[in-house]
Amino acid sequence: MSRTPLGVLDLVPVPSGSTAAEALHHTVALARQAERLGYARYWFAEHHLNPGVAGTSPAVLLALTAGATSTIRLGSGAVQLGHRTALSTVEEFGLIDALHPGRLDLGLGRSAGRPPQPAPDAAPPFEGWTPGGLRIPPRFSFAHLLGHPRVALQQRLLNLPGARPQDYAEQVGDVLALLRGEYRSPEGVEAHPVPGEGADVQVWILGSSGGQSAETAGANGLRFAANYHVSPASVLEAAEGYRAAFKPSAALDRPYLTVSADVVVAPDDAEARELAAGYAPWVHSIRTAEGAIPFPSPGEARELVAGWSAADHALVADRVETRFVGSAATVADHLERLREATGADELLITTITHSPADRVRSYRLLAEEWARRP
Repeated sequence: MSRTPLGVLDLVPVPSGSTAAEALHHTVALARQAERLGYARYWFAEHHLNPGVAGTSPAVLLALTAGATSTIRLGSGAVQLGHRTALSTVEEFGLIDALHPGRLDLGLGRSAGRPPQPAPDAAPPFEGWTPGGLRIPPRFSFAHLLGHPRVALQQRLLNLPGARPQDYAEQVGDVLALLRGEYRSPEGVEAHPVPGEGADVQVWILGSSGGQSAETAGANGLRFAANYHVSPASVLEAAEGYRAAFKPSAALDRPYLTVSADVVVAPDDAEARELAAGYAPWVHSIRTAEGAIPFPSPGEARELVAGWSAADHALVADRVETRFVGSAATVADHLERLREATGADELLITTITHSPADRVRSYRLLAEEWARRP
């Protein structure tokens, strides 16, 4: 591949007319293909109460996929710490690392359902086109989701009654201390998770803004993943915030950044646009708190959007206009603009199509084109 590695971010999408079990089988098969094609890493997202997404537990998916692959790095994109403890996270990844040492990326994120917040002293966000031609759309507001009954339900089902999430930066610190074997309670009591302590994992922080996630990654000298595919308006802020906060660590002597992008590749631009037709109604279902619907076919997508209002289109506009859809050459050009604008060391590709075969082909065509580039 090109000097800039590509990775895969998999949500384990469930196409309409299919089942979660089938989606899981297709994911394992895709991971094998990604390894063969030279992708650097394969990450699993964590989502809950979404009929069209089967990726509810990154650790379980990692364990299943590790046994079906041999060299590709596997990771979480990300474990949502808001409803977990540092110890349970370290122990789970320690178990997998014990059988598949040196292949795991422990990606840590904040609680699902919490809108990304800009840094308190952040400058007014950039909007428009970067000098290299990357689209930075207007900032999307998640205010309509705050207090939504389905969001509240998810939080209630994920958390024990009365439990309060630990401060994120503090919790990341506990994860790192447990991995290093340096954890001490306020009373001075040691904790040594086995397996877990000394696990050979790369720790990453995932974030959508230049706020606490970026600052926590930088302050601890960790690798950082910025989400252009989730929050394209704030990707530059996230990258800049991370670099500004970065302090060298034993794990990393300089900032190391990967940036995600939604991508669909086909033999030509027209076919790619057809395959990507289901994306708008799929994002719409997420942003109305309905929960991600099973990914629609192009025909189903056209029926779903036929009666949309201007407000419906506006709800998904930032995500739709920042996808990279087209031939391999077209998409690779877009990825180079993303790399240039953010200074990314790696790029993380997420592709969803109704047909699993089209998804595999998309990753293959992109890998072949990327390998031809300097």
